[in-house]
Amino acid sequence: MDFPSESEIAAAGAKLQRLRAELNSVLFGQERLIEGVLTGLLARGHLLLEGLPGLGKTELVKALARAIGLESKRIQFTPDLLPGDVTGSPIFQENAENNRREFVFQPGPLFANLVLADEINRASPKTQSALLEAMQERRVTVMGESHWLPDPFFVVATQNPIELEGTYPLPEAQLDRFLFKLDVPRAGAGVLERIVIGREMGVEPTVSQVLTREELSDLAALARRIYMPPVVANYIARLVDATHPGCSSATQKVKFGASPRAALGLAAAARGRALLEGRLNASFEDVAAVAPPVLGHRIILDYSARLVGETSAGVVERLLAEVPFQSLETPGMLTSV
Repeated sequence: MDFPSESEIAAAGAKLQRLRAELNSVLFGQERLIEGVLTGLLARGHLLLEGLPGLGKTELVKALARAIGLESKRIQFTPDLLPGDVTGSPIFQENAENNRREFVFQPGPLFANLVLADEINRASPKTQSALLEAMQERRVTVMGESHWLPDPFFVVATQNPIELEGTYPLPEAQLDRFLFKLDVPRAGAGVLERIVIGREMGVEPTVSQVLTREELSDLAALARRIYMPPVVANYIARLVDATHPGCSSATQKVKFGASPRAALGLAAAARGRALLEGRLNASFEDVAAVAPPVLGHRIILDYSARLVGETSAGVVERLLAEVPFQSLETPGMLTSV
C-alpha cells in the first residue's frame, strides 16, 4: 500500500482544521461531538446521533452539508412514513419518445450526498428497514431494479432517547450499519449564555463553505492509506472478540457481541482519527478512543442486565480496562508514533 507522506498529512490537517473551526462556530461547546462526526466522515461511515430534542443535532448536520458543499436532503421520520417515501417509487407516466405509458422510477430523498434521517426511531420498523440496503450497498432496489446512490453518500440519523413517547427501538441489524452512535449532551450554563447572546430564534447561523465534495473524497481516500500496524490490528481483533459472552469477565450479562463489521469499523475509525490528529499511523490510543461509539450500540445485553442497571457503555469501558494493548502471543509493543 502507498502510505501517506508527512506533507500530505499536514495539508489534510489544515483543511480539517478549517472544517472543525467552522462547525465549532455553529454548535457551541460540542467539540467532542464534532470530532466524532469528522472521524466518521473520514471513515466513510454512517452516524447515529442520540439526544433530547433541541440540542442542535439537526443544525449540526445542516451546517456540515453547507461547509462541504454537499447536496443534502432531510427526511422527517413519522409513524405514517412509508418505505417508498424514503427510497422513491415508480410513477406511471407517458414516455415522450414513444407515446407509451410506462413506469418511470422517481428518486426519493435518499438520493443525496448527505441524508439527514431526523428522529429515525419515530417511524415504523418497516420504514426504518428501507435504509438497510442503502446504508450497506449504497443503492436501492425497487421492483427488482437497482439504482445507485450518489458518491459520496452518508446517512446521519438523529434519534430521541427510547424512553420518550412515540419511539420505536431500531432493529439490531440496522444499528449495525451505523459506524458510530454518538450521544449529544446538553449544554452547560456558559454555553447557553453564548447561545442566547449569539443566536436568534428562527434565524439560521451563517456557514461558509470551506471544503468541496472532491476534497472530502480525497481526505477519505487518504484516511484509508493510514498505516495500520499489525499489533494494533491484533488489538482490534481481540477487543471485538472479547465482546462475546464467555470471552471476558466484562460480558457476563451480554447476549450478543459485536460482528466482524464492528472490527472493520474500528479499523476505519482508528485510521480516521489518526488523520484528524495529524499522524501517519493508527495507534492503540486511536482504537481505545473510537471503541465506545463503535461498539456500544452493537453489544446486546440480556434481560438480567436491565434489572441491575447494566449498560453497553459500561461493558465497553470494562473491556477497554481488561483487554491489554499487547497480546502475550504478539511480540513488539507499539503505543503510538
